[in-house]
Amino acid sequence: MRVLVTGGAGFIGSAVVRQYIAETDATVINVDALTYAGNPESLGNARAHPRHVFEHVDITDRSALERVFREHRPDAVMHLAAESHVDRSIEGPAAFVETNVTGTHNLLEAARSYWSELEGEAQERFRFHHVSTDEVYGDLGPEGPAFTEETAYAPSSPYSASKAASDHLVRAWHRTYGLPVVITNCSNNYGPYQFPEKLIPLMLLNALDGSPLPVYGRGDNVRDWLYVEDHARALRHVLAQGASGRTYNIGGRCERTNLEVVHALCAVLDELVPDEQGRYARLIEFVTDRPGHDRRYAIDDTRLANELGWQPTESFESGLRKTVQWYLDNPEWVERVRSGAYREWIDANYARRGRAV
Repeated sequence: MRVLVTGGAGFIGSAVVRQYIAETDATVINVDALTYAGNPESLGNARAHPRHVFEHVDITDRSALERVFREHRPDAVMHLAAESHVDRSIEGPAAFVETNVTGTHNLLEAARSYWSELEGEAQERFRFHHVSTDEVYGDLGPEGPAFTEETAYAPSSPYSASKAASDHLVRAWHRTYGLPVVITNCSNNYGPYQFPEKLIPLMLLNALDGSPLPVYGRGDNVRDWLYVEDHARALRHVLAQGASGRTYNIGGRCERTNLEVVHALCAVLDELVPDEQGRYARLIEFVTDRPGHDRRYAIDDTRLANELGWQPTESFESGLRKTVQWYLDNPEWVERVRSGAYREWIDANYARRGRAV
């Protein structure tokens, strides 16, 4: 099998690539623009493997995508390339529209052209797997039922709106042109190799530096947390067994408030690397909330469990401990990722907020 993975040097994409190379006989064509969050070092041993082919291509470049399809002849596409950070989308929405909407359109058209020329079994088994987010559904009240695949879309941020648009494009290409697609919407991912602008690695690395742990508002926003290796296995499972035209929600079954996540992280650090200055939770600071911050996300993954037999293997506690240990064991990766651009972003995003009243 030959799988074209877009965004394969990113956080989730690199986990997918590592698993395909380590656990299957598949060849992976890895398409990535290597923006700030794309890091070839996240591919680990897969990077130099003979079944891993890297293409430094931006999905906004239609002609380059068409060349990749012609040269590598994939059996399936797993589309993960996206701008994905809500705060960045608030500061600069244009890049999110360009990558997530225009880029997805380009990939759909390149895939449709390629698929339409396939014959027989090759055409029947081809799949376009679009990887999306639970944020397209908007937010939930404290007691509201979890998102299902039938929940109406109500995106709140430029990021989630751009992902919602890309989801609609994928469904339209299936309905209008017959392109065989599957869509997955996942909850918050965490785990090794995550770029340190996201909540868990940001708090972890700040704590180790003795820096403040900036928590938005009162820290009562609720997310469902999914360990990235579980997510990667679910994605592979859906691509292999999902029904064409079907959407599947993927969750970790681990709802936590942001403040609970930070306290849990601090407790693990207290145990593994105690600080002589005191418990890490002393570093928590509440900062002004971001605009339009969704209160709660929750995933109902009944369809995925019942139809395809998938469920997560990691609890939040086990996944968090593995994540912390990985960052402690890989300081070289962390230091190389912490570029000047990263430091400038953290300063720009948090320094101007000040403490919440």
